[in-house]
Amino acid sequence: MKKHNFSAGPSILPDFTIKNTAEAVVNFAGTGLSVMEVSHRDKEFMAVMDQATTLFKELLDIPSGYQVVFLGGGASMQFCMVPYNLLNKKAAYLNTGTWASKAIKEAKFFGDVVEVGSSKDENYSYIPKGYTIPADADYFHITTNNTIFGTEIREDLDVNVPLVADMSSDIFSRPIDVSKYGIIYGGAQKNLAPSGVAFAIVKEDILGKTDRPIPTMLNYKTHIDNDSMFNTPPVLPVFSALQTLIWLKDQGGVAAMEKRNIRKANMLYSEIERNKLFKATVKHEEDRSVMNICFVMNEEYKELETAFREYAISLG
Repeated sequence: MKKHNFSAGPSILPDFTIKNTAEAVVNFAGTGLSVMEVSHRDKEFMAVMDQATTLFKELLDIPSGYQVVFLGGGASMQFCMVPYNLLNKKAAYLNTGTWASKAIKEAKFFGDVVEVGSSKDENYSYIPKGYTIPADADYFHITTNNTIFGTEIREDLDVNVPLVADMSSDIFSRPIDVSKYGIIYGGAQKNLAPSGVAFAIVKEDILGKTDRPIPTMLNYKTHIDNDSMFNTPPVLPVFSALQTLIWLKDQGGVAAMEKRNIRKANMLYSEIERNKLFKATVKHEEDRSVMNICFVMNEEYKELETAFREYAISLG
């Protein structure tokens, strides 16, 4: 029986991705070598990187003026790279959970950080609204999906400063208007590939405006100018990411994935609302994630948590 891992990440990958990656580990593109031991500058792997970049742009309908790069360090490195490249004097952040808090912590090393809204007062169980973004902010940072607390921003915000989004756990889950963002980034292990690679979609004209020198490896322009090949990229995760991108296209793309995700989420939320054993951790429906459906046992059934967990494990 195929078991299912409901962890936020590393999480389940399509069988298509796993099968093709396993085959490439033994014999990559007919080279007789494993994908783990070929040069990243061989034509066979260069083709993988080129196709992954092209499909990334196609699936998300990324407009001209933007570049896609694959990087090491995970989304946590982006918590540092974003302010290093963009924060000159002041940045605005929306605090909606653990990962947003970590991003805020890193940004404070580079300049003033204005926390325009926070849901920490209620254990991050809602998306703050009615906040004001300073007009002189260098950028506004959001975390679109919060895996731990089960909230999600499911719209492309209209703001008057460059918008930066951590989309680690909901990238490719719905169509997005990339033109509304300055940078979209994420770790791949929650929705795209095994851990080890991060992605960034960067609007080129927002770069080069800070006063500080930027270390070569932390400069987005380095990786854009070198097509993600400035140093050895995470070869295996990039190959796996390509397989998932191919699979996503074959499934009908992000519009089809959005319909599938909403259908599955509605099924789960309906049962949580119906069943007296459970309660959702996010009260307001408009704030609920369709990627991570978080719930707990109602207080009167807390003693059944262990039995419920063991039963779920027994079913895979």
